[in-house]
Amino acid sequence: MGQQSSIGRVVIAGGSGFLGRSLATYLCSAGVEVGVLTRRELPDLAPGCTQTIWDGRTLGDWAGTLDGAHGLVNLVGRTVDCRKTPDHCDEILRSRVEATRVLGRAVRGCSERPGVWAQMSTGHIYGDPPEVVCDEDSPFGYGFAPTVGRAWEEAFDGACPEGVRRVVLRTSFVLGRSGGAFPMLRRLARLGLGGRVGSGTQGVSWLHERDMNLLLERALRDELMTGAYIASAPEPVSYVEFMRVLRRAVGVPVGLPGPAWGVRLAAATVLRTDPELVLAGRRLVSKRLREEGYGFAFPDLESAIADLCSRD
Repeated sequence: MGQQSSIGRVVIAGGSGFLGRSLATYLCSAGVEVGVLTRRELPDLAPGCTQTIWDGRTLGDWAGTLDGAHGLVNLVGRTVDCRKTPDHCDEILRSRVEATRVLGRAVRGCSERPGVWAQMSTGHIYGDPPEVVCDEDSPFGYGFAPTVGRAWEEAFDGACPEGVRRVVLRTSFVLGRSGGAFPMLRRLARLGLGGRVGSGTQGVSWLHERDMNLLLERALRDELMTGAYIASAPEPVSYVEFMRVLRRAVGVPVGLPGPAWGVRLAAATVLRTDPELVLAGRRLVSKRLREEGYGFAFPDLESAIADLCSRD
């Protein structure tokens, strides 16, 4: 752990999503002044959190919120929980790249720039290798998600000015009680539908939302934390094992399996999403966090899911 600094005002871009709301609540509860950049007014932000409307693409009065801020956290990006039509793919890419670029223009225009910029990226940048365990030194993968990940990080490299400390978090599947995919998986398990999907051997790299917040807090505080990190718990599992642990936590001993063809049909006709979100997977482990001695609040899946399910 490097030299720690106190946290002044933090600006969260993309504060209306699951991760942004979680981080804003966490930081506000710790007494940090938080400002959120959002495309629409949010009625239920954490107490003490301010919000500023922006469009995520063009400069405006919102840029003044960055002047004198301790740090910027960029979580902006259209959800990938959708059918991968050409229009949706275009929106997924543009939302990330355009927001990052305009934030860079705003930071460059500050009379007092933020000292640190923590930038979201995706663990999917490593692709979907069936067996390899990837760390920060592993080659990037092939396909749409790795292409988006590379473009996102390249936009950040070009946008973040010299003198601002850069931290990139290549994030895995974040488990949260009130957002993301976990509530849906928990419902499926309770309905007896939480069995093997496809081969069941696809990797699930996961992270409890508390560790997501702790890593972002560390990025804001630790002056020696810089560069790209995999944000994922140290014990990735197979999909079969993930659902086995989840079924045990909700008290349902068995789950009906879902063949790959059935998952693809349901995704296209009922769920309107991408079946590869569950049929493909990856195993990620952060070599850098291990070497730097980061201690996860929830290092194993059993404790993470037990915590999330105990608060029902």
